[in-house]
Amino acid sequence: MASVKERVRKQRYKRLPKGPHGGIELLLIQNVDHVGKQGEVVEVRPGHAFNYLLPQGLAIVATEHHKRMVEKHKAKLKEIELARLSGLRQLAEKIAEQSITIEANANDEGHLYGSVGAVDIAKALKANGITVTDDQIRLQGPLKELGLYTVKVHLHADIEADLKVWVVPTS
Repeated sequence: MASVKERVRKQRYKRLPKGPHGGIELLLIQNVDHVGKQGEVVEVRPGHAFNYLLPQGLAIVATEHHKRMVEKHKAKLKEIELARLSGLRQLAEKIAEQSITIEANANDEGHLYGSVGAVDIAKALKANGITVTDDQIRLQGPLKELGLYTVKVHLHADIEADLKVWVVPTS
């Protein structure tokens, strides 16, 4: 004969949706290490669900309604991301058409007294109406001589643009 405690526990677990492996299906509200990311439906053991995820507010019970709402939200986020990527591609084309000139102090042999870095390139781009951060500009090293350089501007994991940078002596 099962004890009262076991019967109560079995009743409580019966009310929650079971996954294919016998665990409890939860919808994560926040990213949880070693469990999943926000918006994912995960299957966890009942003790982990009742003792940690549910009391901490990290997850909720994965009902059909919640799953539909998450799918709608993901679809909307995907549309927003596609629009953002489209805008970044247009920006990459605009950057590729640009050629910026940076004046720097140099000696007669063409060596700069200082160097031209990502901050200087970002300022020159901003003067031309294009705003990028200095960490998006990928240099092999600081530019220390006069001349023409091709610099990569990293806008997204899949989107990069080549920018022509002229380093000329100050007049």
